[in-house]
Amino acid sequence: MSTATDSATHDVDDPRPLLDRVLAVGGVVVAGVRPEQLTDPTPCTGMDVRALLAHLIGALDRIAALGSGRDPFSVTEAPVEDDRWSHAWRQSARRAAAVWSHDAVLEQPMALPWIEGSGAEVLASYFSEVTVHTWDLATATGQQPEWDDTVVAAALQGARRILPAENRRALYEQISAARGFDEVAVPFAEAVPIDGDARAIERLVAWCGRDPGRRSGAVIDH
Repeated sequence: MSTATDSATHDVDDPRPLLDRVLAVGGVVVAGVRPEQLTDPTPCTGMDVRALLAHLIGALDRIAALGSGRDPFSVTEAPVEDDRWSHAWRQSARRAAAVWSHDAVLEQPMALPWIEGSGAEVLASYFSEVTVHTWDLATATGQQPEWDDTVVAAALQGARRILPAENRRALYEQISAARGFDEVAVPFAEAVPIDGDARAIERLVAWCGRDPGRRSGAVIDH
C-alpha cells in the first residue's frame, strides 16, 4: 500500500491514474456485496445498500457524462438486477475511463455548482464522493478493503477544497438553488472530530461527516 500525508500536494494535471485506483477499490467492495444485504441500512440516510449501489454507479455515469460534454445532472440512477451490480459497476467504470482517456478533456474548462476549473481539477473533485460512498458501502456490508492511502489523501484534499470546515448548510442551500431544488439536499454532515493520528480513510470520512467508529447496521443521521 502506498502512503501519503494530508499535506502532500497531489498532481491534478492528470488525475486519471488515481481514477483507475479509485475504481479498483470500489470494484472490490461492490463485488463483495451479498444479495441478502441489499436491503440493509447504510451511513447514507434514506439509502439502503441497493440504493447506495445505484448512487455509486450513477456517480461513475456522471463522471462519464461530464467528460463527454453532457450534463452530469441529467444522469438517472437506473435499476439493476440483484445479481448484476458488479457487472454494472464494471461497465460504468469502463465508460468513465474511456471518456477521460482523451488528453484534451483534461484541459477543457468545466463547472459544477461546487467547483470550477479544468477538466482535470473537476475530475479529481469526484474522488472524495466515490471513495466516501465506497466506505459507506463497505461499512454497511461488513467489509474491510485495503484502502489506497495515496488515493484517500487526494480525496481528502479535494473534499477540503469543496466542503467548508463548518456551516455546510449554506453551501448546500446554494447548490440546491442552482439546481432548482425546492428542498435542500444535505449529502455530507458537519465534520466529525478525530485524532490527528487516525488512518487516512478515517480522516476522510470524518471530514465528510461520518463517524469512523460506526458499526455495520447503524445509520448515521445527516
